[in-house]
Amino acid sequence: MSPGAPPAPDPRVTVVIITRDRRPELLRTLRLLSRLPERPAVVVTDNASQDGTAEAVARDFPDVRLLTPGRNLGAVGRNLAVRHVRTPYVAFCDDDTWWDPGALRIAGDRLDAHERLAAVTARIVVEPAGEDDPVVAELRDSPLTGPPWLPGPAIGSFLAAATVMRTDAFREAGGFHPGLWLGGEEELMATDLMRAGWWLAYVPEMVIHHAASTVRDSTARRVLGLRNTLWFTWLRRPARSALRRTLHLLATVPRDRASLRAFAHAGRGLPWVLRQRRPVPPDIERRLAALERAQRQGTARRYVG
Repeated sequence: MSPGAPPAPDPRVTVVIITRDRRPELLRTLRLLSRLPERPAVVVTDNASQDGTAEAVARDFPDVRLLTPGRNLGAVGRNLAVRHVRTPYVAFCDDDTWWDPGALRIAGDRLDAHERLAAVTARIVVEPAGEDDPVVAELRDSPLTGPPWLPGPAIGSFLAAATVMRTDAFREAGGFHPGLWLGGEEELMATDLMRAGWWLAYVPEMVIHHAASTVRDSTARRVLGLRNTLWFTWLRRPARSALRRTLHLLATVPRDRASLRAFAHAGRGLPWVLRQRRPVPPDIERRLAALERAQRQGTARRYVG
């Protein structure tokens, strides 16, 4: 490449987005992705939007692979999209997040260099203020200890709005669990990846921007997040740890109708949860316990709203 020439496209990464009824945010994100020097392929799963999202994407971004399953698949819409991915790495973002120029190239380089690295999570910058998201401190100060070759702090989960993952690792883990649907669905996949010998890392040189959509139901998100935290706990934590975490949540979440709905919904799911329960071995449980202790002291994860 001659001096001053623009960087060549990077064929290693495909971007996957799920969306529902957020046409303006999605179109903004697609415009910004189209300007990236990496020129990534993009796959969008439209989860049955009613606001003309699919029509707008087909009209304005004909190069985007648009999937319209006809119903709201939640996070499983990402599983559908990854079936169409032919690159070694898949970059997840939401319809209200977008990758910084060069971030996907950095991700590809880090994943190329370390064959047991499943995923790298970016530093999240909240717009328009330009400040770090509160979860960044949790990623940066992760209590986990990983092998010395990791390109950043070892982490025990990831954020699907800000992570680039090895496509084969995603498929090996089975994608996002359909039972959880949406809301904290990453925790279960991350644990299953760790169990299979994969590592996850926070890479602050990668940057993604987040301008939170105003079209969101924070209470519904809290219900789903708390329900899925309980289901994950019952699916993967040993009995004593699962009981301890359940009792801690009972004692600390807001005593309101939303929390009651979350616990009631979680209770109704117990039959399938118990059928699929597979507690992690002691080495993974030690990591999960360390993460739980750190999260209790942080401010990024609160079941409020």
